[in-house]
Amino acid sequence: MGKALSGLRLLAIAGAAIVLSLACAIPTAHAETIKHIRIEGAQRIEPSTVQSYIDLQAGDAFEQDKLDRALKNLFATGLFADVSLYQEGQDLVIVVVENPIINQIAFEGNQKVKEEDLNNEIQLRPRNVLTRTKVQADVERLQEVYRVGGYFSADVQAKIIKLDQNRVNLIYEINEGLPTYISRIGFVGNKHYDEKKLQKLIRSREEAWWRFWSSDDKYDPDRLAFDRELLRRFYLDHGYADFRVENAVAELSPDHKNFYVTFVLNEGERYRVGNIDIKSFMPDVDAKLYRKYVTFSPGDWYKASEIENTINKLTEALGNRQHPFIDVRPEVQRNREKQKIDAVFSINEGQKVFVENINISGNVRTIDEVIRRELTLSEGDPFNATRMKKSEQRLKDLGFFETVSIKPIQGNSPDKTNLDVQVAEKSTGELSLGAGFSTSDGPLGDFSIKEKNFLGKGQEFALSMTIAKKKSSFDFSFTEPYFLKRDLSAGIDIFHSTTNYQSESS
Repeated sequence: MGKALSGLRLLAIAGAAIVLSLACAIPTAHAETIKHIRIEGAQRIEPSTVQSYIDLQAGDAFEQDKLDRALKNLFATGLFADVSLYQEGQDLVIVVVENPIINQIAFEGNQKVKEEDLNNEIQLRPRNVLTRTKVQADVERLQEVYRVGGYFSADVQAKIIKLDQNRVNLIYEINEGLPTYISRIGFVGNKHYDEKKLQKLIRSREEAWWRFWSSDDKYDPDRLAFDRELLRRFYLDHGYADFRVENAVAELSPDHKNFYVTFVLNEGERYRVGNIDIKSFMPDVDAKLYRKYVTFSPGDWYKASEIENTINKLTEALGNRQHPFIDVRPEVQRNREKQKIDAVFSINEGQKVFVENINISGNVRTIDEVIRRELTLSEGDPFNATRMKKSEQRLKDLGFFETVSIKPIQGNSPDKTNLDVQVAEKSTGELSLGAGFSTSDGPLGDFSIKEKNFLGKGQEFALSMTIAKKKSSFDFSFTEPYFLKRDLSAGIDIFHSTTNYQSESS
């Protein structure tokens, strides 16, 4: 009986505990409301501005999701180094630590790159709010600038000097190191062309003492990508339609002074041209009339450039016959057994779109006119993708730019497009110094300078001098490629030569 009573007593206590726990849980089921919002730690930023970011106000409930969202919003502004939120009675207290303001930005240790050029690369500016994320992004960008210039051992560190009134000076300490040159360029898989031939095709060069005026012997990942494209064009223009650059590997030496570049090639088989056909899907265009614009014949070695040339010829011919909105699409069909390629050109009606604006960027030295005169499209012309690609190639062929990109961008209406022309300039000058000895003229010295884009106007200027004991010569030349603003080249060449006969025996 006693055991039964004790069991009942335990049940009663347990039941009371459950009731008590339920009673305690009831108040927390209804979150308390915010009576006041207090902002602490704000110095430059107004409390009202801080509160505008949190999407909370007096009368809202203390809900964890809203508090978490408010915390994320405050950090996302980039204005604060630290933020904390807590409840004090019915008050929501927000404590912020503001990020400092940048007073001054300086660079130390840069000798190869001008401070102005470095400053153009970074995001942060004086009077900006300093954030660790932006500082790190700028450090990485500065290192990339040096890598592009061939300085792969360059190291950039950011130093922050604290000042009064929550201000800082930001200093980028740069250890440029030595330039990283290409000591070896090799090829794997080349069966039909030797290394010397392929090395001449690409832009990158092996290190040599006489290339002090050029940067082609410094490793540049963008130049390596361009080299891959140059190899691809060469092989495709010599019948190797299946050619691929499987890999382009650049290995940095353990001392970080040299790169070993290796191109892994898959040449594939060589193809001749098989059947050629033109199909028209426009009722008023007779395909037979345009066969004469095909620039290659059956039996020729396949050339990818001739496919492009034919497209350009067809597009131009159709445009001259009042068909501006056309789309010529090539279809290349391989017959691997016979090692032949059939080419079919389909003429379709294109979308009626006009060029609204042409925007040019990236040309620091080259004037806009030099770029515009190479474009086969102008504002107001019917947009044509083939002519756009041709314009891009014409700009590349100038030799003034490291990279060229022309992209169509939607204009102010569906039938308008803008052309975004982006270029990256490269060095276009050459300087040569030499000395030697001639049995007929004695000791001699040689000097020459050449600039292919003189004053950014696309003009070519050259000066050379040879001075010897018995003979000296002087040569000056200047060429204007667009004389009288026409596609007409005009130039002048002045030379002078003198010979000293006094030293000769009678």
